[in-house]
Amino acid sequence: MMKIYVAGHRGMVGSAIVRHLNALGQTDIITRTRQELDLLDQQAVRDFMQSEKPDQVYLAAAKVGGIHANNTYPAEFIYENLMVQNNVIHAAHQSGVQKLLFLGSSCIYPREVPQPMKEEMLMMGYLEPTNEPYAIAKIAGIKLCESYNRQYGRDYRSVMPTNLYGPGDNYHPENSHVIPALLRRFHEAVQQQAPEVVIWGSGTPMREFLHVDDMAAATVHVMNLDAATYQAHTQPMLSHINVGTGIDCTIRELAQTIAKVTGFTGRLTFDTTKPDGTPRKLLDVTKLKSLGWSPSIPLEQGLTDAYTWFLDHQKDFRE
Repeated sequence: MMKIYVAGHRGMVGSAIVRHLNALGQTDIITRTRQELDLLDQQAVRDFMQSEKPDQVYLAAAKVGGIHANNTYPAEFIYENLMVQNNVIHAAHQSGVQKLLFLGSSCIYPREVPQPMKEEMLMMGYLEPTNEPYAIAKIAGIKLCESYNRQYGRDYRSVMPTNLYGPGDNYHPENSHVIPALLRRFHEAVQQQAPEVVIWGSGTPMREFLHVDDMAAATVHVMNLDAATYQAHTQPMLSHINVGTGIDCTIRELAQTIAKVTGFTGRLTFDTTKPDGTPRKLLDVTKLKSLGWSPSIPLEQGLTDAYTWFLDHQKDFRE
């Protein structure tokens, strides 16, 4: 059986990958907590890789957050993500790891890009300023994988997910993404019997959302494609693959669905004095579908699953 290292196994994506691998019968999975292995420590990562010598590496470790966190901590977002990627990918190569999968983000694409966003749009325009440091780090990760492939014949692949949600999400009141932020806000409104929930913006921007268990399934699918099939759908200098649903909805529709899932029956008020952000962000997933994978969890079902997880863990979200 293969020996697989999942970096970032305690995060939302990493834990979903471990769940999916377990469901497939994979038992030889290597994990390390941050206390056991600091991925910012180059020597520690090198020693770990040389000792364990995994057959496959899933690089899901990253510093992530919403707009507020990206705006507040831009130095940490670019430094920590670059260091983790550099250390893990280089140490994997040094220890002879032939197969690695790097997880990026749809924010790698320019702010003003035709919708839906194709892989070919990478570096074809200016990035969204609020998360530019994070996006640049992720672009560097893609190019690092491509460079080791070109120079050393490695098989290092990259997937770029759309907005993810599900079990293990971050429900911090300031640093969370839109789905956990709204799930928590609607839940608290129900608990407090509030007459309304106020939502930033007009509700008209469109966003795409993918359940993290679907993301994990897609990630493992892409990792295990034979090299000829993968290379036939990518290019040496454009090797990443979008992962999403190919379907989006308005923020208003999202809020209405979350109200239904949480049992909120009050008013939805949209504060148009607050910014909307990009009008639309949708990934083109033609390439992924041609490789034989499509998502299986509809949005309402996925939101119900995410809310159930939140209820089971809400004692951890008291701040």
